[in-house]
Amino acid sequence: MNKKKKQKKGNHSGPKKTFRGMIEVTRSGMAFVIVEGLTKDILVKQKNLNTALDGDEVLLDVLKDHSNKNNGRMEGVVTDILKRKKTEFTGTLQVNKGFAFLVPEKGAFLPDIYIPANSLGEAKTGDKAVVRVVAWGEKTRKPVGEIIEILDASDTNDLAMKEILVESGFPLSFPDEVIAELAEIKEKITAAEVRKRKDFRKQLTFTIDPVDAKDFDDAISIRKIKGGYYEIGVHIADVSHYVLPDTALDKEADKRATSVYLPDRVLPMLPEKISNELCSLRPNEDKLTFSAVFQMNEKGEIKQHWLGRTVIHSDHRFTYEEVQEIIEGNSEGPHKEEVMLLNKIARILRKGRFDEGAINFSSQEVRFQLDPDGKPIGIVIKESKEAHQLIEEFMLLANRTVAEYVSKIKVNKQSVPFPYRVHDTPDEEKLQVFSIFARKFGHKFDLDNPDHIARSFNKMLQLAKGKPEQHVLETIGIRTMAKAIYTPDNIGHYGLGFAHYCHFTSPIRRYPDVLVHRVLAQCLAEDIHPDKYMEKKCRHCSEMERKAMEAERAANKYKQVEYMQQFIGDTFDGVISGVAHFGFWVETIDTKCEGLVSIHNMMARDEFKHDESEYALVGLHTGRRFRIGDKVKIRVMSANLTKRQLDYDLVEDLEEQQPASRPGNIGKPKRKEKEKERGERVQQGPGKKPKPNKPGSKPKPKAADNNNASKPAKAKPRPRKKEL
Repeated sequence: MNKKKKQKKGNHSGPKKTFRGMIEVTRSGMAFVIVEGLTKDILVKQKNLNTALDGDEVLLDVLKDHSNKNNGRMEGVVTDILKRKKTEFTGTLQVNKGFAFLVPEKGAFLPDIYIPANSLGEAKTGDKAVVRVVAWGEKTRKPVGEIIEILDASDTNDLAMKEILVESGFPLSFPDEVIAELAEIKEKITAAEVRKRKDFRKQLTFTIDPVDAKDFDDAISIRKIKGGYYEIGVHIADVSHYVLPDTALDKEADKRATSVYLPDRVLPMLPEKISNELCSLRPNEDKLTFSAVFQMNEKGEIKQHWLGRTVIHSDHRFTYEEVQEIIEGNSEGPHKEEVMLLNKIARILRKGRFDEGAINFSSQEVRFQLDPDGKPIGIVIKESKEAHQLIEEFMLLANRTVAEYVSKIKVNKQSVPFPYRVHDTPDEEKLQVFSIFARKFGHKFDLDNPDHIARSFNKMLQLAKGKPEQHVLETIGIRTMAKAIYTPDNIGHYGLGFAHYCHFTSPIRRYPDVLVHRVLAQCLAEDIHPDKYMEKKCRHCSEMERKAMEAERAANKYKQVEYMQQFIGDTFDGVISGVAHFGFWVETIDTKCEGLVSIHNMMARDEFKHDESEYALVGLHTGRRFRIGDKVKIRVMSANLTKRQLDYDLVEDLEEQQPASRPGNIGKPKRKEKEKERGERVQQGPGKKPKPNKPGSKPKPKAADNNNASKPAKAKPRPRKKEL
């Protein structure tokens, strides 16, 4: 007895330990707080969360410290929530006389939210709703909320997309104070403002964007100057002129940090009055821009450059398809000579990047053809062509030039806090395994230093192009790479081969670009005010970028499952895109729709073991291998929209097995972790469309509301320029 008391006392002895960190809640309800500088996360039991939810920034006190023991860790209790990750939640209403409760969706680990009578309106029991929490309550009290929107349960697509956005922590509409500020913004460009800027309005200027784009955030100007040189301007929408620090508009943009692109809509970072009107570089309109202007020759050799604020007047709006037709010689098109010259220079810049160590992974984009109700009727796979690469190279040049300029400036012998876009070197352990795997296909990797690794990657990708192993080598190669993030700590961008890099070219849809514009303006004016919160802002932007990608993947998966519902029982050729101990994922070649082939359904064939070094499942008795990159034939067994989950089965031997299993029981994982694996899978690989109703036909998107981002946009989301 005394021994137990002594031990218990020991757990609380010494000075109280308090930490600050971000909380992650697991599917079981157990939570862990990630604290910078600690090697192990701090365990928090559900009873000690004190209303903290996944993604919240919290303070916690340590209750027990077993970190000195083998595999031990600290256990704590949350004492304060410093920053809420989410304030809006979806669920089902239970309406009573004078009040109601929102019952959150399963897995939210959130108590029912109390809704007072003054927020109910016409709501009734059973309605799906979005509720914003206005008071979180104490331990014994439920949080209090207000209804933001009653969701139309009959519109399953709209409901699903909104739920995905809310789950990811993105608000569906803009607050009233933001809308009020918008009304105060002066749209007219004054003569006094023009005098502060370099005037490019008389120079040939045009934009190149997707056919259905509304927010034209970049333009290119070109004119011939003396000595065989050309003045080429990269002009970016001057969002920071309209979005001023510490305004409601700025705070909301900071909170969102990024626009989110779903198959049928865009949830914008900024209201459409800014993104599609004031700042959009539409043709035949004067616009305020921030520019990087280069004097260069046809060989891409830069004589000098200039950075600063400008005013432009776009003469023409190109689509990527129009420019591609000009490049391929199928169209005379307007400004053909200038387009061809820019493409010639872009090719040289691109080759130079790869010669200097940039890694040349190929890229594809999946786009859904949607009917007027948002239902997918086809899937189109788009490759990056020269028209896209033309714009990409000049955007990369501008981004690098801005980062190089700021990196040289010092304040009190210290670097200026700045949101660099960095990309670390590959994970050594993953790279070692991958190099052994690549050797099986005859590719040798030089792992001596990062430069040699990059050259090895490019040599392998070049030699593997068009061969059966190309897909598997690219897929696994990408997974060895670190994730690009925003940070004031400039370690360079490994994938691009740049020592200095930032995001300058898309301030309409990325908050880090707005921060870049502000710091650049201060540097040019020699009036620098170092932002002591820059590191925190960078972490937030990186986190919100990750959340946006998760939402986009979830929405794409929903559309894939919805599309494949019509093909239950049909067979498709596919490529194994991932392997785990409980089965393997197959991506159909025609649609890039990924589903799981469960090991449970393969037991009649053999007993399989996961061989991590081979990225394969291997039969213990037959030796049969199922490895990433292998081509297989599958049958679609089930398509679960609620779980956003496709289950496949191998076609071989199926015809011999009677009776066939019911689709509802096929391919379901036996363990909870399988659901997590499904959610975290990143889709990779090539594909085409299988049975589109109208090949090449365009969807008819829903109409948009200018300031309510919860409604579908007027056109399909524009494909973004390549994220780097």
